[in-house]
Amino acid sequence: MGKKTPLHSKSKKSPAKNRKPPAGKKKTAKPAKRKKPWSHVHCIIFLGGISFSLTVFISLTLYLFVLLDIPNLKSIKDYEPKMTTLVLAEGHQVVKEIYEENRRVVSLESMPELLPKAFVAAEDARFYEHPGVDAWSIFRAFFHNLRAGARAQGGSTITQQVTRSLLLSRKKVYSRKIKEAILAYRMDSVLSKDEILYIYLNQIYLGERAYGVEAAARTYFNRTVKDLSLGQMALLAGLPQAPSRYSPFKDFEIAQKRQAYVLNRMAEEGYITPESAREAFSDPLHLQNSRADSFGGEYYVQQVSNYIHREYGQQLLTTGGLTVYTCLDPAIQHSATASIQKGIGALSKAQKNGKNPQAAMVVMETGTGKVRAVVGGVDFAASQFDRATQAVRQPGSAFKPVVYAAALEKGFTINSIFMDEPLKLAGVRRGRTWEPKNFDNQYLGPTTLKNGLIDSRNIVAIKLLQEVGVKRVISMAKDLGIRSEIRPDLTLALGSSGISLLEMTGAYSAFANKGRHTPPLFIEKIIDRHGNILEENLPGKIRAMSENSARQMDHMLQEVIRQGTGRRAMGLKRTAAGKTGTTDNNMDAWFIGYTRDFLAGVWLGHDTNLSLGKDASGGQVAAPIWLDFMKKVETGKN
Repeated sequence: MGKKTPLHSKSKKSPAKNRKPPAGKKKTAKPAKRKKPWSHVHCIIFLGGISFSLTVFISLTLYLFVLLDIPNLKSIKDYEPKMTTLVLAEGHQVVKEIYEENRRVVSLESMPELLPKAFVAAEDARFYEHPGVDAWSIFRAFFHNLRAGARAQGGSTITQQVTRSLLLSRKKVYSRKIKEAILAYRMDSVLSKDEILYIYLNQIYLGERAYGVEAAARTYFNRTVKDLSLGQMALLAGLPQAPSRYSPFKDFEIAQKRQAYVLNRMAEEGYITPESAREAFSDPLHLQNSRADSFGGEYYVQQVSNYIHREYGQQLLTTGGLTVYTCLDPAIQHSATASIQKGIGALSKAQKNGKNPQAAMVVMETGTGKVRAVVGGVDFAASQFDRATQAVRQPGSAFKPVVYAAALEKGFTINSIFMDEPLKLAGVRRGRTWEPKNFDNQYLGPTTLKNGLIDSRNIVAIKLLQEVGVKRVISMAKDLGIRSEIRPDLTLALGSSGISLLEMTGAYSAFANKGRHTPPLFIEKIIDRHGNILEENLPGKIRAMSENSARQMDHMLQEVIRQGTGRRAMGLKRTAAGKTGTTDNNMDAWFIGYTRDFLAGVWLGHDTNLSLGKDASGGQVAAPIWLDFMKKVETGKN
C-alpha cells in the first residue's frame, strides 16, 4: 500500500496562493487546529487554584473589613454573665428567682466528670483537637446540607457558639460568621479548653428560660448539677441544637430520641461503655413538677425586690446574681395565708353588696422584729397592690394604745380617772362643732384609763389626748416606728390618720418588749455574686418608753382580750394581748395582738369606701382571723 497523505499536506491540484475561487463558489474556511483535551487532574488543579485564590482574597478582604468591628476578647477572662438573684427564706430555702436570664454560674470542678463530655460528644467531638474552628466539620456540614437541599446540619464548634453568645449579635449575616470564626480562633489561643468549656456550660441556652447547666438541672429535674444522673446529663446535652423542640416538657418521646443519640455518641467516643449507655437510657428521668408558689409568699418577695430595686437599682436586681437572705418563714406564711382566706370567705358570705372585701396580715417575731409573713391581699395574681405595706388606712381605735403610752410616760396611771360623758368641741372650720360619740352611743361616767382602753371609750381617749398634748403623742408614734404623716388634731385619738398595717403592727412591739421598739426586719443579709456582703441587718431594739409604762400597757392590752372588745381573740394557751380597731361605718376592721413568740396585725376592708357590713367591727371579723392564725402557730400546725 502507498503512503497516506497527511490531512494538511499540499498536492499538485492545490490552488495557487493568490488564485481566486471560481465564480458562484464561497471560500471554504480552514478547519481550526485541535487542542489537546485537559485531563480531570488538570481541571481539579485549575479549579482548586481559582478557589484557593478567591478564598484567600475574600478572607483577607473580609478580615480587614471586620477587624475594626470585632469585640475585645479580654472580657472573656472576666466572665460575668447575667445571673439570677436568689431570694432565700428561713433555712436558706429558695422562694424566688429574679432574672433577665435564669443562670447560676458553677465551676467546672463542681460538675460531674461526664457532663462536659456529654456536651462535647453531642456538639463538637473534635473540640480538643481543632483551634477553635473545625474546617472538617464545616465541609462535612456543607456537603450534608447540599445533599439534603436545606440547612440540616451546622458546623459551629463549641468555641464558636461561645463567641456567638457572648460577643456577637444573633443577626444571620456572612460578616457575623467571619467574625465568629476569627473570634473563635483568637479565643482558642487565649483560653484553655477547660476555660472555654466552663464558659460554654454556664452560658448556653437550654430551653424553658434556663441558661447554663445549673439552671437547667434545677428547671428540668429540681436538683443541682452535681447530683445529675448520666441519663439526665445526656438529656441536657441534647438540648442546645433545638431547646424548644427537644424539651421533655413539650415532647417527651422526641427528647428521649435525642437523649439516646447523645448516649450513643458518648459510647462511640469512648467516654462510657455501651452497657452504661443502655442502662442510662432505661433509668427514669424524674422530671420535676410545677414549682408554683404554694405558701403565698408573693407579697413578701415583692416587698424585698422593691427594696433592692430602690437601693441598688433594677440591673443589679435582675442580672447581678445576688443572694438575699430574708426572714420569711414559709410555714408561718402558709398559716397566715390560710387564716386570711378562711376569714375572708366567711365575711364574703355575710356581705350583701356583691363586692368581695380585701384583707391583709403582717406577722413578726415578737422579740426580734423579724417579719415572718406578709399577706398583702386576697389574691396576688388579681392585684399586686400590697395592703399590708403600701396601703395607708385609718386604724381607728387600734391607734389608742399610742395615746395611752404617751399618757403613761407623762405620769398618768392605769387608775387615773376621766369622765366618760357627751362632749362638744370646736370643729376644724369656724362656726362648726365636733360632737364625738362612743361606739355604743353610751356613757359610763367616771372611768379609769384601764377601763377606757378595755372598752375602747372614745371620749376617754379624746380627753386623754387633750391632757397629754397632740405633739407628745405624735412624738411617741415616731418613737414606735410610725413614719406616715399624722394629722395634728384631736381626731388623732380615734385613729383618723392613715397608717400602714406594717407600721401599726410594729408599734405594738414596744408594749411586748418592755418598752423597746423592734423595727420590722425583712432582710438579714445581701451578698453579691463574688461573696461580698452588701448589707447585713441585725435585730434592733430602740427605747420608746420606760419599762414601767410598757408593763402597764401590756397589762391593759391583755385585759382587752380577757374582758373587752377583743374577747373573740381569746382561746390561746399562752398569754395574749391586743387591741381592736374599727372606723366609721365599719369601712376598716383591725386587730393587732401578740404573744411571747409572735406579733401579728390583721386588717379587713374594701379598696374603695364601702362598708364591711353592719356587725363587721374589728372585734367581730379581724380578731377571729388573728386567733385562727395564732392557734396554728401555737400548736405547730403550719
